[in-house]
Amino acid sequence: METLGEWETRVGMLSYAGRVPFAALPRMGESTRREMRDVTPSSASSPASSAPPAADERRLVAAAGEGDCHAFDELVERHQRLVYAVCYRFVGNQEDARDLTQDVFVRAYRGIRRFRGNAGVSTWLHRIAVNRSLNHLASRRRAHEPIEPETRVDEDAPAPDEGVASAERARLVRAAIARLPRVQRATLILRLYRDLPHEEIARILGNSVGASKANLFHALNNIRRQLEGKDLR
Repeated sequence: METLGEWETRVGMLSYAGRVPFAALPRMGESTRREMRDVTPSSASSPASSAPPAADERRLVAAAGEGDCHAFDELVERHQRLVYAVCYRFVGNQEDARDLTQDVFVRAYRGIRRFRGNAGVSTWLHRIAVNRSLNHLASRRRAHEPIEPETRVDEDAPAPDEGVASAERARLVRAAIARLPRVQRATLILRLYRDLPHEEIARILGNSVGASKANLFHALNNIRRQLEGKDLR
């Protein structure tokens, strides 16, 4: 049986000082990476519709915690698309989403022995993905890297066609979401883009169902206020 240290060496975690190249995630061949490049939150399967049996998940977690790296490989195989879709919804580009996906699984791997099973594996990975994505965005802002580039509009130019207008509406909405407080943004993304129930969101974010509903309400109101006066037709 492969030891945990051997697994780390195999995927390059030690030689890369804690970061694995995306191609080195377990059993993630080019066909899988190509699929993940094409993943959008709408095309990623809903957790509720494709969740593996809980007993089987617990068995894999227990085995991985005991040093069975093939069991952890199986967890990665099952959940990598979900994690990628969550990260992509936060950061909005494939390169960062891939980097964050590998980071999530590195952290999950290192913390697998501490996983107690109070929540499902999907919930646990959602929580790591949300936290890593939010931290990434915060560090990007601290580096003065704009989340959305400013766009100058020539007022004398002809009216844009429908495709350009649609892209501009999407840009304004993304920018409004990016300016939400952390918990409101996470709640909105998990509810509207991942279609998770409030009970699951509460478990992921560590709050109550009532708080989750309130955060969604405030998030939508904040977005509405940001977009007031803008032509979104």
